[in-house]
Amino acid sequence: MTFDFDVLCVGNAIMDVLSPCDDAFLKDHNIEKGGMNLIDEARALSLYEAMPEPTQQSGGSAANSAYGLACLGGRAAFAGQVAADPVGDAFIADLQAANVHFAGRQAQDGPATARSMIFVTPDTIRSMNTFLGSSLHLNADHLSNSITAKYIYLEGYLFDAPKGPEIFQKAAEIAAATGGKIALSLSDAWCVERHFDALGEFIEEHVSILFSNHDEIKALGYDTIFDASDALNEVVDDIIVTQGEAGAMVATSEQTVSVPAMPVGEVVDTTGAGDLFAAGYLYGKSTGADILSAAEYASICAGEIICHFGARPQSDLKEHISRYK
Repeated sequence: MTFDFDVLCVGNAIMDVLSPCDDAFLKDHNIEKGGMNLIDEARALSLYEAMPEPTQQSGGSAANSAYGLACLGGRAAFAGQVAADPVGDAFIADLQAANVHFAGRQAQDGPATARSMIFVTPDTIRSMNTFLGSSLHLNADHLSNSITAKYIYLEGYLFDAPKGPEIFQKAAEIAAATGGKIALSLSDAWCVERHFDALGEFIEEHVSILFSNHDEIKALGYDTIFDASDALNEVVDDIIVTQGEAGAMVATSEQTVSVPAMPVGEVVDTTGAGDLFAAGYLYGKSTGADILSAAEYASICAGEIICHFGARPQSDLKEHISRYK
């Protein structure tokens, strides 16, 4: 079958806005240094207007993965919700500039586009203030029945959204109807704990590729990847457990492989490492690579992203992979 895309990524659409500042700015605007806070719309709009020299890029876990996949040459699409405001326009334009198709929804009313405002002081400490806004209002009806993809990639964070479970179910129905497969990132151990039964059922019934880290797979009830493989590999094709500086392991019903961490330089910031790992692995799978090669692509992509701030590649991912080959 011919698919429109290699991967359709579905998740929260959050504009990442970074701004340099000093400690006095944090104090003047009552920002907790080094904190990670959820804020309301009034606070978000006020901080956004006050940001000195901001730079912004489309973000959210699934959007980061779509961007990384497009950088590798994969056919990527992203579905999420933004508002019909300047930040929403910029979010869509940023993805489209990277050859990522925006398959989401731009709401004409309701809350403003989600944004995560990250203030960076000279000592490199990051203070994050996040407004989830319009991203939380994505629902199952906003996923197109006509779009086809080899893989529909879901971020676990989305399960926390009011209509998250319905979106997951709709994605599974689209995949089943079009011949695609479901890939899922568990995203966060607390998210797994909050939705333990429902997520477990969804994995057993629909998931082909499961991404996790050590804490997330434990939250799902398995101490090791081997325990997860014994329990799940009759229903899940590929189980991936990332292990930070220890690399990653992939288990199928037939084999288990491991790859080392592959930083391309000095490790600076691990933000986005899991997102780019997923991008590399899904690129490998969608282009016919075996699981070891796909895991190596994934580790290389994660290894690039951890050597600078931010979740966007700053060097050519395709070149890194070609040098490794």
